[in-house]
Amino acid sequence: MITFKDFYNNTVQLSFSEHPFSDTPKHVWCLCKFKDQWLLTEHPRRGIEFPGGKVEPGETADEAAIREVFEETGGRVSDLKYIGQYFVDGKGGKIIKNIYVATVDKILLKHRYFETNGPVLMSELPEDVSTDKAFSFMMKDQVLKESMKYALKHSLA
Repeated sequence: MITFKDFYNNTVQLSFSEHPFSDTPKHVWCLCKFKDQWLLTEHPRRGIEFPGGKVEPGETADEAAIREVFEETGGRVSDLKYIGQYFVDGKGGKIIKNIYVATVDKILLKHRYFETNGPVLMSELPEDVSTDKAFSFMMKDQVLKESMKYALKHSLA
């Protein structure tokens, strides 16, 4: 278990074990690969980030992850792997989010993307993502750094 403060000084607990905080989390976040590139999206207010969002009623977290990737990037997930979960005790309430690594085999260009400006492909993430204003606050704390390290160590990305 890793505990730290996020971009907004909220306490975050991150674990790469099997659902340490909830079997039914209400949020998901996907580190996506398309061929040899990272597939991200651009949120109009927050900036560039990996796709993710809320689990809808009647939907599993895995189903939500696949749906969110498609809605935000047009990406069709061919493989989805759960890698961890984090818990944020924030000013706006408590959030539990599953973290996945998703392999995307096809990107369908759409006229409209749900809540985003569509797909962003990068061969590498910048080393200074935590200080780069083009990136969302969600990319600026240890969740991204530790998740990337875990995914690469386990040959998932």
